[in-house]
Amino acid sequence: MKIAILDRDGVINQESRAFIKSPAEWLPLPGSLEAIAKLTQADYQVIVTTNQSGVGRGLLDLAMLNAIHTTMQQAAEKAGGKIHKIYFCPHLPDAGCNCRKPLPGMFEQLARDYKVNLNELNPPYIGDSYRDLQVGLATGCKFYLTTGVGGDGHETLKKITPEQKQQIIIVENLAAAVDLILK
Repeated sequence: MKIAILDRDGVINQESRAFIKSPAEWLPLPGSLEAIAKLTQADYQVIVTTNQSGVGRGLLDLAMLNAIHTTMQQAAEKAGGKIHKIYFCPHLPDAGCNCRKPLPGMFEQLARDYKVNLNELNPPYIGDSYRDLQVGLATGCKFYLTTGVGGDGHETLKKITPEQKQQIIIVENLAAAVDLILK
């Protein structure tokens, strides 16, 4: 089984400091939907893991989050791709849950659902934040850090250690990561 794990905000769509609160605010980054289509056509199961504390903050409810995710999935399908599963953490950063990245809860659930050992599978994980990098390395993923427009990658570059830098692949965006994955 081939799995590719993607962060949402800053990788697939524009990041927003005010949070994405409606489908109208969800704006795909250039080339991201086509990259998802390439993964799908190469027989990857595309899985999204995303922290969505806007729910915990009361900025949107689960029905609206699901509507945003439906919009994202439909946009991917229109481009020829498929997002097979979306895992999300709706909790506030200080809630003490195990699902909020950089903690591994979403990845552990993914491993149970797909009956895989992530350390053995070493799936690609594309993210833009330091939290993404931390959970990716901790769970055995091959981590791709996106540093282009629309995300937090440039801020993340300032935080990574020399050891971490040796363990990751730095790319401009999701499309560049997918091109490397499919080589």
